[in-house]
Amino acid sequence: MTRPHLRELYATSELSKTASFTALCIWNTPAMSASTECPPFRLGESRFDQGSFYGRLRHFLDVIDPRTLFVSEKRFNESMNLLDQFKNGSLPPGVTNVQLWEAQKIKQAIIHPDTGEKIPMPFRMSGFVPFGTPVVVGLLLPNQTFASTIFWQWLNQSHNACVNYCNRNATKPTPMSTFFQGYLGAVSSAVTIAVGLNLLVKRAEHFSPATRILVQRFIPFPAVASANVCNVLLMRHTELSEGISVLDDKGNVVGTSKMAARHALMETSLTRVVLPMPVLLLPPLIMGMLERLPLLRKHPRLGLPVHSMVCLCAFGLALPVAISLFPQNSQIHVSELEPEIAAATECKILTYNKGL
Repeated sequence: MTRPHLRELYATSELSKTASFTALCIWNTPAMSASTECPPFRLGESRFDQGSFYGRLRHFLDVIDPRTLFVSEKRFNESMNLLDQFKNGSLPPGVTNVQLWEAQKIKQAIIHPDTGEKIPMPFRMSGFVPFGTPVVVGLLLPNQTFASTIFWQWLNQSHNACVNYCNRNATKPTPMSTFFQGYLGAVSSAVTIAVGLNLLVKRAEHFSPATRILVQRFIPFPAVASANVCNVLLMRHTELSEGISVLDDKGNVVGTSKMAARHALMETSLTRVVLPMPVLLLPPLIMGMLERLPLLRKHPRLGLPVHSMVCLCAFGLALPVAISLFPQNSQIHVSELEPEIAAATECKILTYNKGL
């Protein structure tokens, strides 16, 4: 990659500001804004129905709202105090449900639920789009060299690994070797597939130069998707051998199921494949059409800013949709589980935490 390209790319660090502006437009629409008719506040629960896709979508739009990145220390402390007062039954008069839901949204965006510590800003779920978009732009730059391909794939998987670690389930200690294993597997698979496909494309003599560039733009998707699945399987493979807890309708643990673990990993892996699909497939298609316009032909320097905005929009839409596909707490019929678990409860439907 040439230095001018790098200078232009790092100039797009302004995307973080653009991301917050875009998010303001999305989250301030009537459908997404806080309503005075919101349900009664429930500490630690979601404001939206998690049994429907629309409810999960609205919930995760709150989770990834980039406006929470700009919450001041004063407002953060006020939100924490307000939630403590609610928990202790000492709320001052006049506090509304809207204020309580907003306070909980701020806390959940900043504080790790298990450790109680602040999550570094670039690795919060609310920072995934603004901090991840420059990496996506780098992945989709045309005319990649082998060195630049390896660099952007490594940077993407490193960012994903940090986000996964900082938002991990920390109720039980997990050895760092498990995360390191997942990280190495993801980087290795992403780089191997991306470089291998680039070699095949460059050796395809029947491709015209324009076709070759177009095909190369689609290479990041299979590389990233396979790396995401590899990361999930390597970091959570112990669940397949040990199983995960399944709960009845009263929240009591019925047993530990390997079958439920298999379902959880399949759902999570599918989510990780769907997520990069619009992010890495739509921008090449859109840019292929936009680059034919007279404006970009006359002003080729506009290509990178336009490309960055296309990636930002695709990423901002794809993330909440992908993670909303399946409920966080999924349900499974006892007939699909081990016989000993079916015999241990009268409930026909059990639930399990699939993870993110």
